Amino acid sequence: MADLVTWAELGGSLAAIGGAAYARHAHPAAYWSTVGLPVSVARLLASYSSTMDACGLTVEPSRWQALAVKATTRREVRPVPPRRGMIRPTSTGLRLRLRLAPGQEPADVAASAERLRHAWGVHAVYVRDVKPGVVELRLIGYDVLRKVRMPRRIDVGPLQVPVALREDATAFVRDYRAVPHELVLGATLSGKSMYLRCLLAGLAPQPVVLVGIDCKRGVELAPFTSRLSALATEPEQAAELLPVLVKEMEDRYDLIKARQGLAPDALEEGITSDIWGLPEDERPAPIVLFIDEVAELFLVATKKEEERRDEMVTQLIRLAQLGRAAGIYLEVCGQRFGAELGKGATMLRAQLTGRVCHRVNDEASAKMALGDIAPEAVMAACAIAAERPGVAVVGDTSGGWSRIRTPHLSLADAAATCRAMADLAPDVPALSPFRPYVPPVPVKESGHVATPQPVTE
Repeated sequence: MADLVTWAELGGSLAAIGGAAYARHAHPAAYWSTVGLPVSVARLLASYSSTMDACGLTVEPSRWQALAVKATTRREVRPVPPRRGMIRPTSTGLRLRLRLAPGQEPADVAASAERLRHAWGVHAVYVRDVKPGVVELRLIGYDVLRKVRMPRRIDVGPLQVPVALREDATAFVRDYRAVPHELVLGATLSGKSMYLRCLLAGLAPQPVVLVGIDCKRGVELAPFTSRLSALATEPEQAAELLPVLVKEMEDRYDLIKARQGLAPDALEEGITSDIWGLPEDERPAPIVLFIDEVAELFLVATKKEEERRDEMVTQLIRLAQLGRAAGIYLEVCGQRFGAELGKGATMLRAQLTGRVCHRVNDEASAKMALGDIAPEAVMAACAIAAERPGVAVVGDTSGGWSRIRTPHLSLADAAATCRAMADLAPDVPALSPFRPYVPPVPVKESGHVATPQPVTE
């Protein structure tokens, strides 16, 4: 009987260990909430002072602190770690704030992030500067990019789309008013189309004019034609559409200029330099131009096509330089975008503030996207595995960068969202000739036919 109890206890222990290992691989969020979170909190509390001392994040106590320690405890005075705040558990990790000691800076803590990760047994540690003298440590318990789950509550406003998840478990929000133009690079099957799909689905419910240029015969943007106000599927059509957008931009500048010509006694709040300062009833709807495979606009075979190419590039550069104030934003996508495309390519790329680089085929392509704004992010982009489509490195002109991954959104769901929001497309008369044809949705006939009844008094 005793042997049976021993074997039962052993089998139960092995089953528990096996179940925990399976949950850690298949359901990391559940494993973190049940096992990883308590273990990491215990490690942090037990080894906080010694870990900070090993990482060089302690300082000598002040004279009064040293005298107080000697007078009350009569023990040796030891270096003091940063004062730790309350530990706040989250669904993906932990958060805690540290009050830095005099002489310390956030860069000291950020330099020790990898050491803290190993000491406390978490997936990653990120440091954020909260205010002078206070930093926040965000401990991530597992790889949140392996299976993307967007946060439930994301505060967004107009022209803001939560399009991906950062590696620190926060949402990456594409804010067109803060970053008006963006370049998205990626090789085939890298997730570039998924990123574009999520952007379109996120902008569809907003009063935004969506315009597309898809020189692959429209195969990428055709499913969203019900929400698009204009679509060009060939370079010839793009050459006709771009001048219309430039003329629309000039008309909007005339509207802003007319608003600036106010009386001398007008309020300062009424003077504006962009469309967002106009009254809501006079403000034109913003326009977002999506360009898929931008290289197709640069490729030429004849002298006539070269002249058309130069005109289109000039118009794109004008939209990139002047479009922000007029409420016109660019989303340029492609596999490569460098000087080898032709005249004007480098100048256009310099106007695209936001950069998103998915998996690329060579290091030169990563340098085209990130080399001029965040050189250290180039190697991170080259290290993206082919088994993880949707993973990208995003950077901006501030030099900061991070890894993101777009959540999976099926083409059918994105197209259904655009069809449901088709009535929200603002009316722009100048773009009417380029509005794509949307086939009517067939109406299913009912199998039961109602028999008409005579009217009785």
